[in-house]
Amino acid sequence: MKNIILTLMKTNKILTFFAIVFIAFAFTSCVQDDDFTVPNSLGTEENTKLATLLASATEVDFAYVKGLYNSDPNNDGNNNDAIPFEVVNDIYVKGYVSSSDQTGNFFKEFYIQDSPSNPTGALKIILEQVDSYNQFNFGREVYINLKGLFIGEERTGNGIYTIGGGTEFDQYGGTVTRVNQNQIRINILRSEVTEEIVPATVTFSQITDDYVGTFVEVNNVEFADNLNGLRYFDPVQVFDTQRAMQVCNGANYSVMSLETSSFATFKDQLLPTGNGSIKAVVSKTFDGSTHVLALNNVSDVNMESPRCTLAQTIFQEKFDSAIDGTNLDLPGWLNVAVAGTRVWREEVYQGNGYAEFNPFGSGNASNIAWMITPSINMDTYDDETLTFQTAHAYPDAGHDPLAVYISTNFNGVAANISTATWTLLDFSTSYELNYGSWNTFRDSGDIDLSSYTGTAYIAFVYTGSDTNNQNMTLRVDNIAISGQ
Repeated sequence: MKNIILTLMKTNKILTFFAIVFIAFAFTSCVQDDDFTVPNSLGTEENTKLATLLASATEVDFAYVKGLYNSDPNNDGNNNDAIPFEVVNDIYVKGYVSSSDQTGNFFKEFYIQDSPSNPTGALKIILEQVDSYNQFNFGREVYINLKGLFIGEERTGNGIYTIGGGTEFDQYGGTVTRVNQNQIRINILRSEVTEEIVPATVTFSQITDDYVGTFVEVNNVEFADNLNGLRYFDPVQVFDTQRAMQVCNGANYSVMSLETSSFATFKDQLLPTGNGSIKAVVSKTFDGSTHVLALNNVSDVNMESPRCTLAQTIFQEKFDSAIDGTNLDLPGWLNVAVAGTRVWREEVYQGNGYAEFNPFGSGNASNIAWMITPSINMDTYDDETLTFQTAHAYPDAGHDPLAVYISTNFNGVAANISTATWTLLDFSTSYELNYGSWNTFRDSGDIDLSSYTGTAYIAFVYTGSDTNNQNMTLRVDNIAISGQ
């Protein structure tokens, strides 16, 4: 009898062991198989919560969510008085996951953008969960039940609209804290839909705060010349490494940095040395002062083409000789008011000179002013391009004041402006997108001049009105024509 009892006890232990192994295997297969399907045990509950949310709450868009938070309620120019907004109404926002922590480059956070393609904005969600890609995978349609959550910033003044689960305050102001595990189950709900996220094609100069959190693609890009032989992460640093990227822009480079975490699985890979494309999420540095790109996966980097070559400068004006607060009067330039009394001015701010037109206070119903370059020889090089930078202040809705023309039969005499043939240069798409932050200079992008020969003049023409709310202040700098 004793031997039978011992045999049964051993058999039970073996069965118990195999049962535990089977349960562990089943749980692991359910949660960590990277299949991204909603497990049945979780999906029934989660889908029920989603159905209830859709039936009982009101959907709002991203702009509405961002409008709930005021980082400077006292309007005193700092964020020490910032108070995250607590949502008490039954509202929700729907988005699509645009970031992934699968490679460790994001930590306890993910972004959602408002559309799988052509997004108009994004929001950041911070949460007490690692490996969130198994649940909130790239492209997953996610519904955020905002009731009981907070809208604010994770770090005061970084300018990233963030959804959190609580708040904390210090001498720098109020910030949001991570959504906890209980809140995740109640407030962050998936549907069974996973969409293909189509990256928005942009240039470095087009990236503003509006793009933060969105998945983008930049073409004709390469890592800076001095990074050959280096890796994505600098082992001397502790948290993040920024590697400069560049795009040939006429005779100059447009630049932006790629930021890589010390926890990224690809951190030790060598940087590619060619030119090509990169797909990444627009982010910001820790203090929020600078835009950077952050990779979901190193496979989104494709730089195997030959590196680009800067063009030769044919004409350039940086306005370095500008005299602050005077009418523009540079050698060879024309500055003519066709309507109204105002002309272009030379201005200097923090050591940088530029041309500016400001109709405010003129009292003129119509302001039209021409700023024309000296003559430019278009027969020296081929494949010529024009580039310049613009900045603005006091924008007027629907008012685009600047037009740029080229003429090859103008003789350089102001009286003959109206009799010359002027061709409007098409740069509307890049220019409209470049109306980013006030007083921040943005690149125009390359404007093709390859079809023009002989002697050419470029005219920058401001059109506005001080009596019809069309009196935006416009600044122009770093005008250049280059060729091969």
